[in-house]
Amino acid sequence: MPMGFAARGPIGAETGRTWEFLGYGAIALIEFQNVSKIYSNGTMALRNVNLHVDSGEFVFIVGSSGAGKSTFLKLITCEERPSEGEIVVGDQKLSGLRRGDVPYLRRTMGMVFQDFRLIQKMTVYDNVAFAMHVVGASSREIRRKVPYILGLVNLQDKADCHPCELSGGEQQRVGLARALINSPRLLIADEPTGNIDPALSFEVVDLFSEINKRGTTILMVTHEHSLVKRFGRRVVEIHDGSVVADSCNWEARHD
Repeated sequence: MPMGFAARGPIGAETGRTWEFLGYGAIALIEFQNVSKIYSNGTMALRNVNLHVDSGEFVFIVGSSGAGKSTFLKLITCEERPSEGEIVVGDQKLSGLRRGDVPYLRRTMGMVFQDFRLIQKMTVYDNVAFAMHVVGASSREIRRKVPYILGLVNLQDKADCHPCELSGGEQQRVGLARALINSPRLLIADEPTGNIDPALSFEVVDLFSEINKRGTTILMVTHEHSLVKRFGRRVVEIHDGSVVADSCNWEARHD
């Protein structure tokens, strides 16, 4: 395994030591330093972004379609690289991250997608267990942990079902269970409520809030202002590639 990474834990420093956390909100987990992203077609997706997210925070990322929200997430996961500036995750500068080390970075994160991305031929149990197989977990550990995580998201009775037998909200909870199964420090959710009934959106974000209370840092992209207003978390608003607002008072300014 490349120096500086733990397959089932946080990123280590460039010296190879384990990434040490000083406590809830005590250190910056993610930092953008003068980051810009220009795509090959000339589109400037992000403009000189400076931003930090502390360990243990829950942050909503909002903005209109094309504002740069998805690019922001892609830069954190190294799906894209910045044209200018530096991104630091933990104490790892991503500019110095080799391509072969990117999978180890991503193993420290959980990803929840708008379109669920479940494997249709697998049961709920196997969809979640698959994420543990990928990182080399033992069969004993899988048998112990998967039922626990399914219980956490209220799907213990759906373990033997296939995705086609579930509602949209239930499928998204499978996606959340899969994202959580390897105990990530960071959970990234890209429009996780976009394909489910609006009435279930609050239920899904309630689950995110419970996970956040256990210490997991959460970044959630959403266009649903009702969710943002109800949960009263920090809100970062991106417009035309720039951060135009960053506060917990976003609700008052958008009523």
